[in-house]
Amino acid sequence: MEHPQRRTLLRGLAAGTALLAAPHVARAQAVITLNGASQFNDEHVFTRALVRFEELVKQYYGQPINFVMHKNSSLGLEKQYFEYMSAGRAVDYGIVSPAHMSTFSRAAPFIDAPFLFRDLAHWNAVLDADMFAPIADEVDRRARVKLIGWAGGGIRNIFSSRPATNMAEIRNLRVRVQGAPIWSRTFQAIGMAPQVIAYNEVYNAIQNNVIEAGENEAAGVEQMRFFEVGPNLLMTRHAITIRPICFSTQTFNRLPPALQAAVVRAGKEAGVFGRQAESTEDEQKITALAAAGRLRKIEFTERPAMQAVVEPVMAAYAREIDAGPIFARINAQTS
Repeated sequence: MEHPQRRTLLRGLAAGTALLAAPHVARAQAVITLNGASQFNDEHVFTRALVRFEELVKQYYGQPINFVMHKNSSLGLEKQYFEYMSAGRAVDYGIVSPAHMSTFSRAAPFIDAPFLFRDLAHWNAVLDADMFAPIADEVDRRARVKLIGWAGGGIRNIFSSRPATNMAEIRNLRVRVQGAPIWSRTFQAIGMAPQVIAYNEVYNAIQNNVIEAGENEAAGVEQMRFFEVGPNLLMTRHAITIRPICFSTQTFNRLPPALQAAVVRAGKEAGVFGRQAESTEDEQKITALAAAGRLRKIEFTERPAMQAVVEPVMAAYAREIDAGPIFARINAQTS
């Protein structure tokens, strides 16, 4: 059930978006207000990337504009943000995991699939080459949400209530994964027992032994305090995150051309800012948590064997969702 306070806030936001829907003459008399949303607090890199986006829009637009950032999941989770942006209400911009776009684009979760990138250099080269443009076009066309920048850069590992160093020890590990099918398929192929659970329920699920582990980048492990219930960080390095900066197409189409241009330019640059920040801070966060005794870094000794097991699963999935050509380009990309 939706929380009453959130319902009241959403009604107020919906009323506020009437400014954008008003005739041009009315818009010219009022300062446009855009609403952003983040699951996290001010310190989290996603929130900082969105604040950078706001700063850049103001700089490039050069005219008065208001931004309201709703933090700490006050408007729900990323899945809701994307639905709101698609509907053109309540949320105008935010960072959303591609897994939450699968209703509109079967290929969207492939942007953030596990075992897709060899290392950070390969990841950056793929993004700089804009290889995911066909998927972004489909999301815009079908979901009415624009992917205006590519943030992310966290290397995802498994945080677990029990240690594991190889394929045999990780077998049957009850681990929470994202909802996109490729996550369950690859983790099953490795021999684990993946389960789809809401992100904000993971901590309690491990605490109550419903599951034994989850997987996340360092920023998420720190922010959600997952190290308290899963203090063993298995260094599987199974994914490097891509987190699109999203903007409602309906809102975008109602903006003046100069502001549209500022949004597009700022989105791209804020994405680069987010990537540089998160990839730089990722290892620092893990090192700091380990030094403080909050988690134990456990090297996973069979990463190449894990990659070999999932390779045919990845290739089959790419063909299934019509992402075969993109997958081939990614594999051919030299970093």
